[in-house]
Amino acid sequence: MNHNLIRKKNHYLRLSKNTSKDRFSNFFRGIIANFYQKPFFRIDYICRKNCLKTRYFIFFSYKGTLYHGWQYQPDSANIQETVDNALSTILKESINTTGAGRTDAGVHALLFCAHFESIAENLENEEKLLFRLNGFLPKDISVSRICKVLPDAHARFSAVSRTYKYYISQLKDPFMEDYSWYMHGSADIGIMNRACEVLVSHSDFTSFSKLHSDNKTSLCNIYEASWKKKGSILVFTIRADRFLRNMVRSIVGTVIRTGTGKMSLEKFKEITEAGDRGKAGQSAPARGLFLADIEYPPGIFLTNPDHSRSPRNVLPGRTAFQDL
Repeated sequence: MNHNLIRKKNHYLRLSKNTSKDRFSNFFRGIIANFYQKPFFRIDYICRKNCLKTRYFIFFSYKGTLYHGWQYQPDSANIQETVDNALSTILKESINTTGAGRTDAGVHALLFCAHFESIAENLENEEKLLFRLNGFLPKDISVSRICKVLPDAHARFSAVSRTYKYYISQLKDPFMEDYSWYMHGSADIGIMNRACEVLVSHSDFTSFSKLHSDNKTSLCNIYEASWKKKGSILVFTIRADRFLRNMVRSIVGTVIRTGTGKMSLEKFKEITEAGDRGKAGQSAPARGLFLADIEYPPGIFLTNPDHSRSPRNVLPGRTAFQDL
């Protein structure tokens, strides 16, 4: 028997076993190291993920020309998905926002608010966060601030009021094309404001609601509705506790008929009280409508209570629209 051959055979067997053990050990050692090193699988991350998250309000403005409204829609560009993707990328966690309302395709916002939850506890103190968000977002969306709020604060249902503005240009202006409804001819502001008095005294706005909508109620409390003129621009301002879908544009399209002499005040009042969308005028184009302001009760903000109402001097992208 060749003892040297047997010794060599046993030696290679031992090497093979040790190599297998090393591979086995290295395999699990890599898994354990990977578990601790990757942020999404760290123990501290898992513990924090299972704890209560912090709720925030995010305030931003946008030009709605290239978007199919705020709400998520598959295969269509929308504000909600764009903001969610930016927050998720920057914060490195899945973020889902809930907006203060739904704006239609082409409608703009001087100020919009949404709430979201994050495992981060002090986002509003992150000095570079807004800079990074705005750098990631497209040029037609701008974030102004992020505020910590109570866990049950809701961007939509906690709002006390919302203010919309609609702009009509009486001169053809290429720089106002995306932001106003061009309407040639004169309009009587006095008569249009008298029509607005009818709106303020009314509460059921079925006549100005989108047909076949899912509204549980058509009741709205309008606190303010008025027209004013600055140069060649007509500005309609309306503030209420809530709005129905397509309501502001329907009102504008109907009220403007009283100002141009195509409809009497008596007829407008009759239409308002009829509860029939078919009797009202056509909706004004979306491009002239702006969500201008949202008011919240101060008590829902855990810090910076001055955010309860959006001050004009801190609105992002300050424009001439805010001065009209």
